Amino acid sequence: MPRLFTGIELPDDIRAELARLRRPLPGARWIEPEDYHITLRFAGDIDNEAATEFAHALSEIDIRTFELRFSGMGAFGGNEPRSLWARIEPNPDLDALARANERAARRSGLQPETRKFKPHVTIARLRNTSVDVVARYLQRFGGFRTRPFTVSRFVLFSSKPQVGGGPYVIESTYTLQGGQYAEFEDEYW
Repeated sequence: MPRLFTGIELPDDIRAELARLRRPLPGARWIEPEDYHITLRFAGDIDNEAATEFAHALSEIDIRTFELRFSGMGAFGGNEPRSLWARIEPNPDLDALARANERAARRSGLQPETRKFKPHVTIARLRNTSVDVVARYLQRFGGFRTRPFTVSRFVLFSSKPQVGGGPYVIESTYTLQGGQYAEFEDEYW
């Protein structure tokens, strides 16, 4: 049974900028830069038939390329912080892509997602890290911001069954409208 989720890969230079946020922090387990991604829809441990249906439904998504930018940092867990993350600036195109991924999941028989979509990249998992330490970290790095980058595709990832976590494997890629030209943009502009 594969453990699947959809997401957006990050350009190498953006991964490098995120990796520079690593600092000595008690209780932090830093995510490897090659595993940074923006999750669109978590499918979980599903059987092969559901996985095939999900992959097919994803192939029918028809959305244009768009740009994203990281702006800010945060932590999940309140008084018991569990993770540090980099925030994506609000973007209606990203929201539309996430909704399309949700519709594809439902069409393939997956249960509706109950959590509100909050686009981010997890950069560290925390264990027994005090709120004060996290607050100081966020005070120092909370203004993090990157250049805009083009999203020309999204992917279906798999992770370790039953456990999750990287390294992640790309099972399928889905090019957005105009995405086939995105690789040439930097060369000519």
